[in-house]
Amino acid sequence: MFLITAMIQPNKFEEVKKALFAAEITKMTVSSVKGCGQQMGYEESFRGVAQEINLLNKIRLDIAVTEPYVEKTIEAIVGAAHTDTIGDGKIFVTELKDCIRIRTGERGDAAIG
Repeated sequence: MFLITAMIQPNKFEEVKKALFAAEITKMTVSSVKGCGQQMGYEESFRGVAQEINLLNKIRLDIAVTEPYVEKTIEAIVGAAHTDTIGDGKIFVTELKDCIRIRTGERGDAAIG
């Protein structure tokens, strides 16, 4: 079992979601987050005062998958989120020790579904 966490551009979310659904990956948690990386933000002027904006809006996807779905999930996200420009995002793959479905008490792969 693995947890795939992806940080993507907000404008790419619908494309990524469609690609995941096409790859039969339909269970996910989506959050709006702010962060900065290599793109370092930008400068904006408000009432004549320059302000540096370095925390940018991103979408965070958390997707728990079993072993056969790891590469399919990564390929779907990369394929749909890639623009070949700085700030496309990152994907983190973490091994899960356990997963418990609260409703039924199922554990492990069965709980992920």
